[in-house]
Amino acid sequence: MGSGLSWDPAYDVQLMFSYPFMVNAFRAGTIVAVIAATIGWFMVLRAQSFAGHTLAVVGFPGAAAATWLGVATGYGYFGFCVAGALVIAALPQHTGRNASAEQSAVIGTVQAFALACGYLFVSLYKGFLSGMTNLLFGTIVGVTNTEVLVLLASAVPCLGVLIAIGRPLLFASIDPDLARARGVPVRAVGALFLVLLGVAAAGTSQVTGSLLVFALLVAPAATAHKLTSRPSVGIAAAIVFALLATWIGETLAFFTVYPIGFWVTTVSFAGYLSASIWRALADRAGRSPRVSAPASAPAGARS
Repeated sequence: MGSGLSWDPAYDVQLMFSYPFMVNAFRAGTIVAVIAATIGWFMVLRAQSFAGHTLAVVGFPGAAAATWLGVATGYGYFGFCVAGALVIAALPQHTGRNASAEQSAVIGTVQAFALACGYLFVSLYKGFLSGMTNLLFGTIVGVTNTEVLVLLASAVPCLGVLIAIGRPLLFASIDPDLARARGVPVRAVGALFLVLLGVAAAGTSQVTGSLLVFALLVAPAATAHKLTSRPSVGIAAAIVFALLATWIGETLAFFTVYPIGFWVTTVSFAGYLSASIWRALADRAGRSPRVSAPASAPAGARS
């Protein structure tokens, strides 16, 4: 909107929520922040940030294809992101010294192909400027009641499944070899987590755009990991950081001429930078407030 903040916060809030699209934007943003931060905490722990970014990029051709076909972009986001997660999960599990590099190369190839497909679909519906900007960098305008319900309907089961597999997933993320020896189906749990990551990336893309998903999917989780290694505290902290970044970003996007993706990313980066500085100062002072991650299997972590 670009009207600028006044000296009366109550008036600003009332003005902002007098627009139905802002009410829906905050509803959608809140749902997305919770699911992105929760999934993101495990993603950072498992060192799968590149896979998360690739799934977000895969959402771009999905949304572009949905626009070309004349259906809601949300269906394209979710369809392509979940399909991309299944593709990545089906990739051969490389072992040895170059395993990580080989898997990253394959995932990077998928990402490049997805971007090319997205550009093709955008060209087919002739939406080069505004279409690509909204899909890649996000917008707070146009979130409908139906889209909010779709986000909620996808987030609740996603969180439910994550809670159900949380303990074996944590075990497999910390020590996959020991987890496998204890009977945890490591690959199946990992594949299911990738599907959940695809759902989170699809939902987050509808707020931040495909290229700025890290603002909510990675930055709040990485900030929480800087402050604590305790899973429950870390996940709660990541959710708080994601909510603050979303709400502040949406507010600033409403009162300025700059897009939501820029503000959410800026706030998230500022939080991560602050946590990194605090971590460095604490380590230099010889203090270690973080609690070490568990070195053995969580109790009851079984398949």
